[in-house]
Amino acid sequence: MRMPDEHEVSTAARNVEGSLDAITARLARLIYAHAPHDGVFSQRIPGLYVSRFSRTNTDYVKTFYLPSLLITAQGAKTVTMGQEIFPFGRSQMLLFPVALPIAIKAVQASYSEPILGVRLELNPQKIAELVLKVYPQGLPPARQRSSGYVASADPGIMDAVRRLVDCLSSPGDAEWVAPLVVEEILIRVLRSPIGVHAAEMGIADSGVQRMAKAIAWLRDNFSRQMKIADLAELVHMSESSFREHFKSVTSMSPLQYQKALRLHEARRLMVSDSTDATTACRLVGYVSASQFNRDYSRFFGSPPKRDIARLR
Repeated sequence: MRMPDEHEVSTAARNVEGSLDAITARLARLIYAHAPHDGVFSQRIPGLYVSRFSRTNTDYVKTFYLPSLLITAQGAKTVTMGQEIFPFGRSQMLLFPVALPIAIKAVQASYSEPILGVRLELNPQKIAELVLKVYPQGLPPARQRSSGYVASADPGIMDAVRRLVDCLSSPGDAEWVAPLVVEEILIRVLRSPIGVHAAEMGIADSGVQRMAKAIAWLRDNFSRQMKIADLAELVHMSESSFREHFKSVTSMSPLQYQKALRLHEARRLMVSDSTDATTACRLVGYVSASQFNRDYSRFFGSPPKRDIARLR
């Protein structure tokens, strides 16, 4: 059998690159059509969001996301999770396997070429079903864990995401075809270089799934006093092992995570429910209003009253 020569290999690589560029450009046009102005827009396909941002940021915008896959079709941004920083841009994907408070900064954006992106929330149960098919012999060992994983998205993944967004143009496709395309995206991600880390979301008793269980408790009980020993017992770990695993998966300590949850919830109460700062402080579990104000100012960059006025 004749082996391809250097010229043929180079031509094939250029064809793949050209194909990826064309697919990414089509995805960008679709996102632009479904994001009528700057912002993040929930779509009628469950767990699907599209976003457009036309200006760069000097400061990070803080938010809270469930386990998700982010794909950028145009522009570039930087995402910070705890102490880890993840720059990613066109034709790249960012996976984070547990619910996290994150900070986003737009670093390459303009009105003529805004950042255009897709976020797809990940369902651990669906991933668990697919892991058995993609890894019938069991998972290969995972390299060092992180709060997030960035990788280049190949043409197959980008085209599947393009077809998912295109389903929004037809109500029938959004209802019946989109779930099949989502399954294809998950299979392609599981087969990608970061697939092992996505797979751990669906493996019973994996370190990631145990931390997801602890995080679920924290999200349901963020206003209650937390004891590390109780969380460690909940996931059947020693305290030291729990602390180590939690830090590796979230890039923050359980106490830092709980504080971020409380501050995000307080902000939501003040913006969405018009709750005053004193009441929000008490509802999220703070005893001291002055401590709440200090923590809020450090976390969001300005005190509650000024921050909420700006958001409104």
